[in-house]
Amino acid sequence: MGKPLHIKTMDANWMLQLIISEKYRFQRHLLLIAFCAVVLYYSPPDYVEPFETYNRLVIFFQIILLAYSNMYFFVPKFLFRNKYLSYGLFVLSGMILSYYIHEAFAFSFQRDLLPNEDDNINFFTFSFMIMVLIIASAAVKLFQQWISDARLIHDLELANTNSELEQLKNQINPHFLFNMLNNANVLIEDDPKKASQVLVKLSDLLRYQLYDSSRDKVLLTSEIHFLEDFLNLEKVRRDNFNFLISKEGELSGVQVPPFLFISFVENAVKHNNDSAKLSYLNLYFDVCHNEISFRCINSKPAVKAVNKPGGLGLANIKRRLELLFPSSHTLKIEENPETYCVTLFLNLKNELHYSR
Repeated sequence: MGKPLHIKTMDANWMLQLIISEKYRFQRHLLLIAFCAVVLYYSPPDYVEPFETYNRLVIFFQIILLAYSNMYFFVPKFLFRNKYLSYGLFVLSGMILSYYIHEAFAFSFQRDLLPNEDDNINFFTFSFMIMVLIIASAAVKLFQQWISDARLIHDLELANTNSELEQLKNQINPHFLFNMLNNANVLIEDDPKKASQVLVKLSDLLRYQLYDSSRDKVLLTSEIHFLEDFLNLEKVRRDNFNFLISKEGELSGVQVPPFLFISFVENAVKHNNDSAKLSYLNLYFDVCHNEISFRCINSKPAVKAVNKPGGLGLANIKRRLELLFPSSHTLKIEENPETYCVTLFLNLKNELHYSR
């Protein structure tokens, strides 16, 4: 029976960290040296002692010198800088020099050969062995550089994402506040009592904006309470307006990015104002495991508004969803003659975790 998937993943991650992590640098060098020593130790002898030991020490230091000079000098100096011709000359020079060093020592130890042993080695065979060593050591450095570049690109993309998210959230807040202050300003002359109620509720909304929504995550229950305050504020302003908020599932403890739903609600309120008949807005929240289902259904006025549903707020929330839930959200907008419906599905497991 094979290993479970999580065990295989842990093994793969450990091997990856061993190759690339600065923390395991000493262990990497130790493993390389130990591997070379073990291979030489178990290779068949060519000479009598102590000349066999001398021969193996020469080969060992050749391997170490080639590997480390390649990884820490020639690859960074030439290969990383796209100087392929210079690097190719180093590889060729390394093969030729290593071959003649081997031949020189073989000639010195010729009289000490074991019976039936031949000290002659084919140049192309030896060159192939050196080539494999050089390619292997270069591959390690190239892989490390690739991982380093990938991490840098990821960090830059994350920084850009964080910046864009903050910018989008800041665009939502002033837009919302402008609408509310404008509503209060209109009511001051027509109905001062209602204007006072609007300002009191607006202070509650500002408190949420300043203290709660400044965090990366807020409780879903707090976000729903914020929407309820917003709709109550709208109800004070409009007599012919009703709303419903339905909550199903286990909402307690669930966290979401702030101002995730207000743009849909604000957009619905903006475009369902009807002086001829009662207008309504219904919100439905359903939480199941790590998935949130949100529906926003609003009535449409008898006389079609000049401005189409949309605007800055809706465009912003679409962009935020793309950044926060790039592959784990579904947004569907349906429109018929009587209603306008927005349905949003979120998988919180795959949410992009970002920090400022």
